[in-house]
Amino acid sequence: MWDSILGRGRSRGKQSFKEQGNAYYAKKDYNEAYNYYTKAIDMCPKNASYYGNRAATLMMLGKFREALGDAQQSEGKCHLSLGNAMAACHSFQRALELDHKNAQAQQFKNANTVIEYEKIAETDFEKRDFRKVVFCMDRALEFAPACHRFKILKAKCLAMLGRYPEAQSVASDILQMDSTNADALYVRGLCLYYEDCIEKAVQFFVQALRMAPDHEKACIACRNAKALKAKKEDGNKAFKEGNYKLAYELYTEALGIDSNNIKTNAKLYCNRGTVNSKLRKLDDAIEDCTNAVKLDATYIKAYLRRAQCYMDTEQYEEAVRDYEKVYQMEKTKEHKQLLKNAQLELKKNKRKDYYKILGVDKNASEDEIKKAYRKRALMHHPDRHSGASAQEVGEAFTILSDPKKKTRYDSGQDLDEEGMNMGDFDANNIFKAFFGGRGGFSFEASGPGNFFFQFG
Repeated sequence: MWDSILGRGRSRGKQSFKEQGNAYYAKKDYNEAYNYYTKAIDMCPKNASYYGNRAATLMMLGKFREALGDAQQSEGKCHLSLGNAMAACHSFQRALELDHKNAQAQQFKNANTVIEYEKIAETDFEKRDFRKVVFCMDRALEFAPACHRFKILKAKCLAMLGRYPEAQSVASDILQMDSTNADALYVRGLCLYYEDCIEKAVQFFVQALRMAPDHEKACIACRNAKALKAKKEDGNKAFKEGNYKLAYELYTEALGIDSNNIKTNAKLYCNRGTVNSKLRKLDDAIEDCTNAVKLDATYIKAYLRRAQCYMDTEQYEEAVRDYEKVYQMEKTKEHKQLLKNAQLELKKNKRKDYYKILGVDKNASEDEIKKAYRKRALMHHPDRHSGASAQEVGEAFTILSDPKKKTRYDSGQDLDEEGMNMGDFDANNIFKAFFGGRGGFSFEASGPGNFFFQFG
């Protein structure tokens, strides 16, 4: 609080000194005017106008050499505030030559500091190290607060970093002062373009080109935006018409237009993934959706599409992970149910697959299940086919031949809840029950893989 009060006091003080200096100047009392302008400068050495006022006073006193020094100082500060660091250096250098004791001419060092930040920022921009460029521009703007060029470069980098509100704010501040600034209009359009508001972005690019027809970046961005919009819309149209091959080609072409447009490209990858899923190219669909979430980690639609592909390819653990991610981001009943279904399929997948053991489809009829068991049970070496033991074959038949047990098994419920201990199955008893034990025919197992039949 005290800092704020003191700051307001200093602001009033320097303004008061300037006003008193102006009053004495008007009275042609140039000595007193000089004294008050000097006091104002002492309180605010960065204000260029104070040096201009004092320079005029010195001229009236006939002290032209000192007046030139203040004029050079004022000029240098104006150059530095506008970001013309090299010109500022020349002005401060001339001021030093006129007055070696001129302490304010040490602003020469500040101008050189700005030049260094500019060089570093230029190199880092080429390296696409946008965070470092923003840092350099922030430091440079401390010395050059009125430099639109530094602000525009900062805004561009903020946009490339996905910090669109900050970039928009910087550009808007410039446009409030200069509504015809083509660079600021370009940055506004760039932010909208990267946020996938392509139609609005084009409007800003066109406006920037009206202000500066030779604005190369706005021209390229406008061309890319129009091409991207057209390709995406054509791809969507082909997809709706069921022409999946053409839709795939159009989305692929769109992805090649601008690798920097992360949000739009994430949608294009997801769209192409949907096309691949329709074409039953599920591995390709998963890869496309993976690329989409790499670009946009909050893209729920891509996670859902990939999770469904995982379900279709029986990669249930991966599906559960994706549905969990979705439910964390958006807790809806639908997402909760999708997660529950995936967890159930995962649980079912970790149990013995009795359908696979008998070699039948999940929709097999009762007769088909019996025939399959007969075939498996009569094999001398069952692991040549399903890899299942006689015990597993017996378990599979017992469960799948009983409608109630089969229903519980299909629904993923625990069979042990009905008192069915899978370890209690006796393959020989099941075999005898099935074949009726006629003619002294029995089936025994002395160990894994050691099966034989015995005839009485």
